[in-house]
Amino acid sequence: MRTDHDLIIIGHGLAGGVLAATAVNRGMRVRVFDAPKSGQASRVAAGIVNPIVLRRMVPSWRAAEMLVCAEAFFKTPHWHPIPMVRIFGNAQEENYWIRSEADEQAAPFLSREQRVDVDRADIDRGIGYGIVNRCAWLDVNAWLDEQRTALIHSNHFREEWISKEDIVEHADHAMAKGESASFVVLCEGPFTAVPGLVPARGELLTVRIPGLGLKTMIHRGAFLLPLGDDLYRVGSTFAWDDLFVGPTEEGKQVLLERLLKITRLPVELIEHAAGVRPAARDRRPIMGLVGGGSRIAVLNGFGSRGVLLTPWGSAHLLDHLLLGQELDPEVNAARFSV
Repeated sequence: MRTDHDLIIIGHGLAGGVLAATAVNRGMRVRVFDAPKSGQASRVAAGIVNPIVLRRMVPSWRAAEMLVCAEAFFKTPHWHPIPMVRIFGNAQEENYWIRSEADEQAAPFLSREQRVDVDRADIDRGIGYGIVNRCAWLDVNAWLDEQRTALIHSNHFREEWISKEDIVEHADHAMAKGESASFVVLCEGPFTAVPGLVPARGELLTVRIPGLGLKTMIHRGAFLLPLGDDLYRVGSTFAWDDLFVGPTEEGKQVLLERLLKITRLPVELIEHAAGVRPAARDRRPIMGLVGGGSRIAVLNGFGSRGVLLTPWGSAHLLDHLLLGQELDPEVNAARFSV
């Protein structure tokens, strides 16, 4: 049948936003349903892209491949390349780095170059530091606002939240709120029950530190991301209970204590925010058809690496739904129902 849309997308966080932009770029007819929700991680996220898992100093999942996709997709004024300094607090942390320098997958991202701003800044440089290259940060809030405005102007957006009861699946199409589409994709983040999803609350600070003068992102127990004009973001925490309580005093104190390990300059707190990340149990995206039919799909589970993974994930899901390409088993939602 001739449907109203090729794709109906439920949710306009990072996953839904990137999927909508990818679909529109392919010439598809898109309808997005979304309404603001408290606790949406995309609206408070620092948007950091980092190809290295810093705790173990190993490349994140398919880092090189995902970076190529993300760098090509987010070619906007909201994408900011920036190196990250990993400060070594002890010999063990430096040994992890040395081991990674010998790893052929990790080594291309690592260097020991000196950063003038880091060497001059009033920070604790521990026993030394290394540089993680090809990092970046995306102003997620600004990017989503821009995409939302474009969707509204092209009549692709309805500010309305849809429950599962509003979606009816048929053999050759699906219906949502009286509108039909070839496929409905659920991009609801932590606001739904998806097998394998383990949401985590994260808290983030925006602070002003006059005179620090950093132009490089710092990581030592927490990240310190320079925004310009003496403003920095500090993050982040992880909690798996009381997900939607919002910012907590405990979370604020944890971040301020971690910041003290980086610098003891006076800090002015500008903002304290919290959001719930839609993380997956195995730290892989969750996508593919759900519900036993062939018209409703899910795109979820990107966690704290949403900016890095959603461009590839969105393209991969569309290739699966529209072109019949096989879904990568590492991201197939069916892996949690086996």
